[in-house]
This record gives sequence, structure tokens and C-alpha cells, in this order.
Amino acid sequence: MTTFTVDPPALLERRAHRFLALAVICLAELLVVLDNTIVNVALPSIGVELSTGVSGLQWVVDAYTLTFAGLLLAFGNLGDRYGRRRVMMIGLVGVGAMSVAGALSTSLDGVIAARAAMGVFAAAVFPATLALVINIFTDRRERALAIAAWTAMAGFAIAIGPISGGWLLEHFSWHSVFWINVPVALIAVVATMLWVPESRSSEVGRLDLPGIALSIAGITLLVWAIIEAPRYGWMSATTLLAAAGGVALLAAFIAWELRTRAPILDMRLFRNRRFSLPALAIAVGYFSMFGFLFLITQYFQGVREYSPLEFGIASLPFAFSVALGAPIATLLAQRLGTTPAIVFGLLLTGLGLYLGGQVTVDSGYLTEVLPSMVSMALGLAIVQGPATESIMSSLPLNEAGAGSAVNDTTREFGGTLGVAVLGSIVASYYTTKVAPLVDRVPESLMSANEKDFAKATPLSVLEMRKRELAPFFESQRENIITAMKAACLEGSHAASLVATGAVVVCAVVVAILLPWGITDGDSVLLGWRRTARSTQDSPD
Repeated sequence: MTTFTVDPPALLERRAHRFLALAVICLAELLVVLDNTIVNVALPSIGVELSTGVSGLQWVVDAYTLTFAGLLLAFGNLGDRYGRRRVMMIGLVGVGAMSVAGALSTSLDGVIAARAAMGVFAAAVFPATLALVINIFTDRRERALAIAAWTAMAGFAIAIGPISGGWLLEHFSWHSVFWINVPVALIAVVATMLWVPESRSSEVGRLDLPGIALSIAGITLLVWAIIEAPRYGWMSATTLLAAAGGVALLAAFIAWELRTRAPILDMRLFRNRRFSLPALAIAVGYFSMFGFLFLITQYFQGVREYSPLEFGIASLPFAFSVALGAPIATLLAQRLGTTPAIVFGLLLTGLGLYLGGQVTVDSGYLTEVLPSMVSMALGLAIVQGPATESIMSSLPLNEAGAGSAVNDTTREFGGTLGVAVLGSIVASYYTTKVAPLVDRVPESLMSANEKDFAKATPLSVLEMRKRELAPFFESQRENIITAMKAACLEGSHAASLVATGAVVVCAVVVAILLPWGITDGDSVLLGWRRTARSTQDSPD
């Protein structure tokens, strides 16, 4: 005779409340991550209206990244101390307010300042989201599902940035990429007040102001060096001094954290391979994903000459694959363990990167481009869930905010490095081949700013197509456009090999050093088979 176990109504109600809170947290996460990518498709429009060159547009993107990455660790600790829900709500209000400032800006400096302020408040939101998930879902089975949803949303938000931005630009001005944040932030704040419970660390020591200052200064300076390296040169004095200064400050931060009684980050955690190696896998995964998105943007809009909306539609399978990969990762980790899931995901990511590097101007979308996007997205999604679960399971609940900040900082650092390194490789090939051709064009046909734009990125192909044919003869223009596309593809092929190598090396390191098999730290399989559940695992 089969016996069925029915959960008490109170337990079912608490479970429903938890997953409602998860939906609200994912909405807040969507807002923050989408801001990282949606503005990219608006850059040409911003450049034309505000009369700026490539360097100014780079800072529209980089200002957000710089403040966001530099403040993640500090805000993670403040959330542990003063309340994660409270810090997240402050961040959401700030993102909404600064989005209004950005939408109303009439100068490039105003847009850059608004983006930098948005990054500050976004850094208050992001660590709190994962820390709240960990504290709300204390049952290991439910926690694994919640983390899978959280990681899927992060990847999905990054991937849908192009199509959402493309749709907005088809119907509105570039200001719309800022205005869209306001209603989302307002809804998220109200929903957080209603359904997300507060949590904070029960053990609070003295506020580590020196640690906060050193972490902000070190991370910001190092990230700045990475962002600006393609502009100044990787071996230039500016880049090397900034990088050395960032490393020195971070070394001082580590030394201080090892000595102080109340560190914002317990450095001893990195001795735990179940914490440090998954963090490495996430960093390399985001290195490859941000680099891949950079390369695919150049390919779709520069080489294949897609409009922003067409590019967004073409990249939709990437977003859907990320969403699909999260539950697949959960199943793999349950049945095989964390290590096999991470290694498999990294290798699948490497395959996607390699395939993406083989595309040409005439490659078929369904037969060549699509498989590379799907493989890349599935691989990344499979890495994220188990790696994040391993990181957070290595921490006590009191340190959830700091651990979440480490997880988030590795993502941002890896992504920034991916764009900088792979973008620098593409830029080196592209500028070497294209600059001599563009320099030969008379000033009467192309202004200095137009030449700089053409020499900086193949995205200028679309602008060149719009130019009047006379007196700029069609054959001359077509020769330059053909050279631009060829140089972009050559650089992308080299960059994809570098990214593939990095992912494969990381997979080998994880396979060797991270324990194999299913352990209590990475298995939730037993949770699926429980016939009775203890209410002790459910938060009040």
C-alpha cells in the first residue's frame, strides 16, 4: 500500500511566501544586471545626439562597471551588518532616481555621472539578492532550486539586453533605456516591502573601515586599469602603474583582513577549495561570456550589418539557453556532484567559443552561428548554479552578504577582463588592417571623429552605409567595408582561441583540485526523496 505525505497548510503557506520573495529578489536582480548591457545598443544614438567620440561612449559603459565592481564587497558587508533587505531597498530607490537623472541629462558628462551613480546603488542591490536567497531558503533542496533561478535570471538578463534595448530604440529615443528602469525599480521596492523578509548577521563586530577603504580603492584601481588598457596600451606606464597600485592596495587589504578581529571578508575561506575553485570557475565563465557577447555584437552588427533589434532577435537563443541550462545544472549536480557539473559546463562553454571563432561573413545562422551560441550559453548556465551553491554552502549564514559579494565581484572582474582582453585582441587586428585605409580618405569626405570611429570598431559599418555616395565613390567605400569585416573576423578568430584556452585550462584545474563525487556539501538528491519534512528547515 502506497503512503502519501501531505504538507501542513502552514508549511505550504510559508513555502509559497518564500518563492514569492524569490520572484521579487529576481526582479531586483534583473534590473541591476540589465543595466550592465542595455545601454550598449543606445551608444550610437547617444554619440550622435551628444556629439561625442568613441572614448566618451566607452565611459558611458565603464562608469557603471567601475563603481559597481569597486563597491560590491563593501555593500555586502554593510548588508550583513545593517540588514540586507534595507540595503537592497536603498539601492533600488537610488537606481531609479539616478535613472531619471540619466534620462534628463543633456550632456555627456551628465550621462556618465548618472551611470556612475547607478553603479554605486546597483552595488548595494546585487550582493543582497543572493544573501537573501541563502537566508530565506534553508532547506538544501529548495536552496538549490532558488540558486538555479537566481543564476538563470542573471544570465538571462545579460542576454536579453540587446533585444530590449533594440526594441526601445526602434520606438523611442536613447533616453528610454534609462526611463525603463524607473517603473521596474518602483515595483521592486513596493514588492520588497510586502514580501521579502529582513535578515542580517547575528554576530556583528566593529565596522572594518580600513578594510572597506582598501577594498574599494584596490578593486576600483585594478578594474580601471583593465578597462583603460586597450586605450593606453597593455604595456604602457599608465596601465602598469594603475595595475600595480591596485594589486598593492589589494595586498594591503589581504594583510589587514588577516590581522583584524572583525574583517569584512574572512580570507581563510579561500583555503577551502569548495569556495575558491568555484569562484575561479565563475570568473572564467564570465570572462568567456562577456567576451563572447562583445565578439558576437561586433559580428552581428558590424559584419552581418544587423540593426539593434535584428541583433537582439538573433541573440534570443542565447538567453533561452541560459534559462534552460540552470535546471539542467541542478539535475547534474544532484546526480553527479558539483565537480563533474562544473567541468562539463566549462568544456561545453569552450566548445561554443571555438565554434564561434570559426564563423565567416557567409556562415549560416542555423548551422554555424546558432550552435555556438547555444553551446556557450548552456555551458555557462551549467557552471553558474553548482559553483554558486558550492560557494554559498561553504559559508555560515552570518557571512552570506560578504560571500555573495565575493561571488559577484568575481563575475564582474571576470567579465571586465573578458571584454578588455578579447576586445584588445580584436582591436589590435582591426586597427592594424583598417587604419591605413581610413587615413587615406580625404578630410572633406570623413571628419576626424568619423575616422576615429571607423578605426575603432566595425560597428561603424552601419554608419558608413548611410553616407551619401557622391563624392565618396561606392567602390572605395566597399573596399574599406570589406577590409573592416575581414579584420574583425580575423581578430575574433584569435580572441576565441584565447578564450577557449582559458576555459579549458580552468576545467583541467577544477577537475584536478576540486573533490569529485557527491558529498553533503553539494548534494541535494536526498531532499527530492524525502517522504516527510521537518518544519525546522523552514524560516518563520
